[in-house]
This record gives sequence, structure tokens and C-alpha cells, in this order.
Amino acid sequence: MNRLTDGLRWLASDTPATRAQARLGAVYRLLRRLPGQPIGVAGLGLVGLITALALGAPLLPLADPAAQSLGDRLLPPSAAHWLGTDTLGRDMLSRLVFGARPTLAIVALVLLASVPAGVLIGAAAGLWGGWVEAVLMRLADLFMAFPRLILAIAVAATLGIGLWSAVISIALTGWPPYARVARAEVAMVRQAEFIQAARALGVSHLRLWLRHALPLCLPSAVVRAALDAPGIVLITSGLGFLGLGLPPPAPEWGAMVAEGRAIVFEAWWVSSLPGLLILALGLGLNFLGDALRDAVDPGVK
Repeated sequence: MNRLTDGLRWLASDTPATRAQARLGAVYRLLRRLPGQPIGVAGLGLVGLITALALGAPLLPLADPAAQSLGDRLLPPSAAHWLGTDTLGRDMLSRLVFGARPTLAIVALVLLASVPAGVLIGAAAGLWGGWVEAVLMRLADLFMAFPRLILAIAVAATLGIGLWSAVISIALTGWPPYARVARAEVAMVRQAEFIQAARALGVSHLRLWLRHALPLCLPSAVVRAALDAPGIVLITSGLGFLGLGLPPPAPEWGAMVAEGRAIVFEAWWVSSLPGLLILALGLGLNFLGDALRDAVDPGVK
């Protein structure tokens, strides 16, 4: 208990002795502010529940999500199939739980690709300015000139169906907003005293970019990533709905909605249940993003 108390006191210290202590302390103070945001707690609960079910899907007593039984097609919710069956007799509960895995995987992979790329490009443009800034920002403008969903559909249709095609198509359309924000933040301090002092000491351009400019963009990038995640969920579901997501018979929420749209009045559960899960995940991520924004900058309402 004493060690835990000492560790928390070390994290909350206003006079950190090392850079690692300062960074861990900032994360600790951010996490302490989150419980004071009821909407953030609700969002974290929704996202955490869906994530836990997705990660534990292979360990749960669920039916094979790809097993077909034409004699059991379109059965309503019952004791045998808690959430009914689809047009091929596959268990809806199993397909819904396993269908969360590719959606969450795509969201995570897209953010891991687009956020670092956008922040690095934006920080370079804001720090160096000149022709570097002009080229990089015009490239970002080129991608932002097209609606994100339309461009993602075009890229996915070119690459073909599959998880990595979806990741690449969405990530290619997702980095420009991060670059624009990072460029604006770094450009504001390009002539700041600590930047000029680092240059006077002979700090290399690479070190100046990665160790001095890049950290300035991270808080806003984290918040924007949380707020951007619901849009990625919708684009992922849209690609699946159009048949550009995972190949069948892999369970995917958007494809499940498309499968049941023609029989929504006869078997409402086939398309309504995955649609509700898409809504729940999107709302949870939105709530979490709002709470993170308020926690990072409490003065912004």
C-alpha cells in the first residue's frame, strides 16, 4: 500500500526530476480528470464492453459464425438462438460478437497509420516552412478536396476486398486533417525562443523536428483521433455494406446490414442488430472523445 501511495505521489509531483516522470505525470493527471466526466465514463464503458467481447470471442461459448444451416434460416430470437439466425441459418449472436473484431482492428490500424503520418507531415511543414510547407500542404489539400467516403470507396475498389485494403483506403484519406492541425500548432511557435535557442546550439533539423516540434502536436492529435474514430467506424461499415470490406463468409457489421435490408420487415433482427452495434460503438467513441477533449483542455467547452 505504501508503495502504491508513493508511486501515485511520484506521478502527481509538480517538480518532476526526469523527463519520463514529467510525461507519466501528465498522463496520470489526464486519467484523474476523466472520472469527473460522466459522458466519458459512459463512452469508455460502451467501448470497453464491445472491445472485451471482441477480444474474448474465441473463448466464449458461441457457435461457429460461419456455420450454415438452411433448415434454421431466419429464426427469430429464442432460447436456441438468443438473437435469431440470418438468411443462411448462421447464429446472429456469434456473428455480431465476431463481427466486432474486424471493425475494431480496422479502426486501430487506421489510427496507427494516419495519426503518426499526419502529425509528422504537419510538424515538418510548420517547422520548416517555405517550399516544404507549400508542397506538403498542397498534397493534403488534394486529398481533402474529395469526400472522404467517396475517396475511400474508390481506393478500396481499386485494391480489392480485404482487411488491409480497407485499412489502406481509409488511412490514405484520414491523415490530412492531422497534418493541417499539426502544421498550425508548430507554425505558431516556429520563431519561439526555445526553437531559436535549439538552432543556435546546433541542434539538427531531424532532432528539432522529432524532439521539439512533434511533442507540441500530440495532445490535440490524441483528442482528434478519439473524435475521428466514429467516422472510421461508419466508413468501415459503409465499405462492408457495399461489398468492399471483408470477403464472405467473414462476419462484418456493414455486410450484415446489407444482407438484411431486403427482409427488414420479415426478419428485423438481421439488419437492425448490427446497425444498433454500429450506433453504440460510434456513440461510445464520440462520448470518449468529448471527455478527452475537455480533460486535455478544460477551458474549451
